[in-house]
Amino acid sequence: MQKPPRNLVRGLLAVAALAAIAVIAWLELKPSGYGDGFASGNGRIEATEINVATKLGGRVARILVDEGDFVNAGELLAEMDTSTLQAQLQQAQAQSRQAENAIQTAQALVSQRESERATAEALLSQRQAELNAAQKRYERIKVLVQRNAMSRQQLDDALAALESTQAAVASARAQIQSAEAGIAAARSQVIGAESALDAARAAVDRIAADIKDSSLTADRHARVQFRTVEPGEVLGAGGRVLNLVDLTDVYMTFFLPERLAGRVAMGSDAHIIIDAAPQYVIPATVSYVASVAQFTPKSVETEREREKMMFRIRARIDPKLLEQHIEQVKTGLPGVAWLKLDADADWPADLEVNVGN
Repeated sequence: MQKPPRNLVRGLLAVAALAAIAVIAWLELKPSGYGDGFASGNGRIEATEINVATKLGGRVARILVDEGDFVNAGELLAEMDTSTLQAQLQQAQAQSRQAENAIQTAQALVSQRESERATAEALLSQRQAELNAAQKRYERIKVLVQRNAMSRQQLDDALAALESTQAAVASARAQIQSAEAGIAAARSQVIGAESALDAARAAVDRIAADIKDSSLTADRHARVQFRTVEPGEVLGAGGRVLNLVDLTDVYMTFFLPERLAGRVAMGSDAHIIIDAAPQYVIPATVSYVASVAQFTPKSVETEREREKMMFRIRARIDPKLLEQHIEQVKTGLPGVAWLKLDADADWPADLEVNVGN
C-alpha cells in the first residue's frame, strides 16, 4: 500500500492543531450565557458553628436539649456538677466573715491604743506641772539655805523631789511613745485585715463566676447540631458539650478568577441558586472578598483551571429572610452564586429573586 505524501500529512496536522487551538480559545472565552456583566461561582451553603464548651473541668450533670432543637439567646443548655465549687464558695465566704471580724478587732485595738495615748498625755501634763512646782520649791529653798533660814537637809529633800518629778515626766513621755507605736501596729493590723477581706471577697466572686459559668447557655438563636457527651461523663477544661449552628448567619463561599474578582465590591448584590431547589433564586450580599489571591480548591477538575489564581468570596443571605424560613434552612447544600459586575445591567429573568421578605 502506497504511503500518503508528506505534504498532505503535514497539512492535516496543521489543520488539527488550528482546530484544537480554536476549541481551547472558545472554551476560554465563551460567554457565561448572560454576558460579561455577570459572573458565577460554585459553592456550598455554610453557616456559623458554635461549640458550647465547659470553662472548667468536671462532670456533666445534665443536658437539657436534644439534637435538632432550636434554642434562644440566654436559654440554659447544660449544667456541670458544682458540688466542689459550692464547698469552695462556703469556705471563701467563711474566710470573708473571719476577715470582717479581724477588722473590727483591729479597729477596737486602735481605739484602745489611742485611749492609752490620751491617758499618757494627761499624765505627762500632770508630771510637768509637778516638775514646775518642784523646780520653784527647790529654787526658793536654795535661796533660804544661802541665808541660813533653812537647813541643808531641806534643800537636799527639795532636790530629790525635783529629780523624781523629772523622772516621772520622762516616764510619761515614754508611755506616749509606746502608745503611738501601739496605735501604728494596730492600724497595720487593720490594713492587713482589710487586705484579707478583699482577697476573701475576690475568691467569693471568682468561685461564684465559676459556678455561673458551669451553667452553659446559648448566646444566640441557633439549632443544636449534635451532642458530644452525655450526663455523667467527665470533661477537661474546654471540653465540648454541644455544637450549635447559627441558621441566621448563612452564606455561600465561592471563588472567582483575578480578572473578575477585581470588579466585585463589598455589599454587592448576589443571587444564589441551590441545586436542591433550582426554582428559587435567593437574595444575598457580598460580605467578604479576599485581599490575597490563592489557588482554586481541589473541586475544580481541569488542570488549566487549577493553575489560575482565584479570590475567595462570600455571599451572605439576609438574616431576616432566614428567620422567616428557619425550619427549611439547611447547610452543606451545593449551588451557584451569581454576581452582577455591571451596575447598569439588568438581572436576567431566570435570575430574578423570587424568594423575598
